[in-house]
Amino acid sequence: MLFTEYQSPVGKLLLAASERGLAGVYFEGHRHFKGMHGWLRDDDHSVLQQTQQQLTEYFAGNRREFDLPLDMSGGTAFQQSVWQALCTLAFGSTASYLSIAKCIGNPGAVRAVGAANGRNPISIIVPCHRVIASSGALTGYAGGLDNKKTLLALEARLN
Repeated sequence: MLFTEYQSPVGKLLLAASERGLAGVYFEGHRHFKGMHGWLRDDDHSVLQQTQQQLTEYFAGNRREFDLPLDMSGGTAFQQSVWQALCTLAFGSTASYLSIAKCIGNPGAVRAVGAANGRNPISIIVPCHRVIASSGALTGYAGGLDNKKTLLALEARLN
């Protein structure tokens, strides 16, 4: 795994890429981050550079969709199905855990969807911050609830 760091409006982000594509966008203190065992720093890696550029455009309000090769192979088949569903959530929109469960054809799996959402390794790019409780309440976020609020407010302001 190759990595670089990116200073963003929500703090320093750790970006990770494999041969397949972007494999991680982690906040400082990211709840489910497993560590950088054997990772190598590569500030010139093309996918990591593209990710930095697209994140800069996103935070500036000039990008609503990301166009990056993604490597979601670190998750189970169920987690990957949830993460794929997250990729369909439009900029500035939100969805409930139940709606994601229905989207993947498993409406009884609301809690499992929540767990998979929380383990999404590619924060912001795979927009797990757009998933909220059916009541409209903001619930947990592996990158911290304040960062979730900031991302949702940014998108609401620009939408």
